Amino acid sequence: MIYFASDFHLGMPNAEISKEREAKIIRWLSTIQNDAQTIYLLGDLFDFWHEYKTVVPKGYVRFLGKLAELADQGIDIQVFTGNHDLWMTDYFQTELGVSVYKEPEVRIHNKTTFYIGHGDGLGPGEENYKIIRKFFHHPLSQFLFRWIHPDIGMKLASYWSKESRKKHSDPEVFQGEEKEWLVQFCKEKLKETNFDYFVFGHRHLPLDITLNESGSRYINLGEWFTQCNYAAFNGKELQLHQFEE
Repeated sequence: MIYFASDFHLGMPNAEISKEREAKIIRWLSTIQNDAQTIYLLGDLFDFWHEYKTVVPKGYVRFLGKLAELADQGIDIQVFTGNHDLWMTDYFQTELGVSVYKEPEVRIHNKTTFYIGHGDGLGPGEENYKIIRKFFHHPLSQFLFRWIHPDIGMKLASYWSKESRKKHSDPEVFQGEEKEWLVQFCKEKLKETNFDYFVFGHRHLPLDITLNESGSRYINLGEWFTQCNYAAFNGKELQLHQFEE
């Protein structure tokens, strides 16, 4: 089985609630570890993550330990950075045995093609965010941030994250295919190459949309702070599920 999940936002809104969510994520990982071949985690696993050269954020040890356990078991774990945890460098690879990707990737499982990524910055719209995204992705920005003491840096990052959330505090509602920018991105991509599935996070809304007559589908994985959605591919079909409703 191939599994997909996204947008855990560990650390949000406080340590107590985050630990409850972390425990639920670990329970989910434990239920799938006997049949999982590959696990894709599509970004925003943390509400903020930044790796200094010798320092990583405090906390999340049970979740990180579980990933290391699964990787040691031989399960292929592939993490895609999101807009909240884009400053990953080599900690996941060297300490946990987990692969990390910063841009969308194409994967093939059982002759089925997948286009996989977090989903931020794709398609039309979000022009202001795309400018900010380029700034934060620039190596100079990351280099300069590393010179800020971790205690101060993490407080600044927490503030940025909260302010960003205030600007997007309305409940996630399906806007219709013409206004959903990831749907538009998928349809444009299909003009170049056919994919069976586009799988993204970021949107915080579970979606399963058929894109064309060939049956290509756009799957959005939703989030884990209210709904706990994930997707599973059994070799024939990808389906959305909810863990511990």
